Amino acid sequence: MDILQSMRFFATVAQCGSFTAAAQQLDTSTTTVSKVISSLEDRLHTRLINRTTRRLALTEAGVRYLQRCEKILNDVREADEEAGSSHSTPIGRLKIHAMAAGGNHYVIDAIAQYRESYPSVMFDLVLTNRVPDLLEEGYDMSIVLAKELPDSGFVAQRLGMTYSILCASPAYLKRRGVPASPSDLYAHDCLRIVNTVMPVEHWRFEGANGVEVVDTPSSPFQINTADGMTIALSRGMGIGIQPVASAIEGLKAGTLVRVLPDYRFEEFGMFAVYPSRKFVDAKTRTWIEFLKTCIPRMLEVDEKIAKG
Repeated sequence: MDILQSMRFFATVAQCGSFTAAAQQLDTSTTTVSKVISSLEDRLHTRLINRTTRRLALTEAGVRYLQRCEKILNDVREADEEAGSSHSTPIGRLKIHAMAAGGNHYVIDAIAQYRESYPSVMFDLVLTNRVPDLLEEGYDMSIVLAKELPDSGFVAQRLGMTYSILCASPAYLKRRGVPASPSDLYAHDCLRIVNTVMPVEHWRFEGANGVEVVDTPSSPFQINTADGMTIALSRGMGIGIQPVASAIEGLKAGTLVRVLPDYRFEEFGMFAVYPSRKFVDAKTRTWIEFLKTCIPRMLEVDEKIAKG
């Protein structure tokens, strides 16, 4: 019998004042209770209970041991209750990864809205343009933009679809003219985002007439983040591809204009990826359900703005 169970038997005997009463409470036999207490004393090399045919009395060592046992058993009980309640009550901390563009525009806003309903849930949000190893790096979830997800054994919930668009500042277009087709881009300063999400070799446009592929125009400027690209475009440095999430504020403010509005560039699914369906705690479960309603609503609003 394990030590915690032995402690429970000992504490029950001390509280009940007899082996018989303790056996009834523990739903076992008096003989079993007696054997457990004797084994515990043998292991400790200490007499815990003086017993006669009529009564029991704790020794001095037994009194001290009972105090420690009661504290340990209470701590274990509280730990069990806390762990069990996490399945039904959203509480604790979520460590979330998201790709930078979607994280800045969608995930932070979603967290703010979620915490209005669940203020006991706290978040650690890490933004990077790579897919982390959830288990190795200790993430509860990754919110990923991808055409397809690799077979990882993790659970993936599709939250919606987004895409990228071409943008430039009004001042640049006034100075250099507005391209009418993808092939016109060769006459322009085309800025490039270079990272693991955005391709480098070709720009693949999806329009009413199908797909058009343009070799990536030579670029006077390239950068690894969409947020940095937003600044470069708004300063009139050229035309560049922007995820809708990064372009939307500039489009609303008028500092950016959508170029070739009949074309989309690189559609991506947005996925919430997490380790397991089994024993998903309340904070993770409610966060996932919230994302499944919140993110599509945000994407729909942005779609209308991007279309003008």
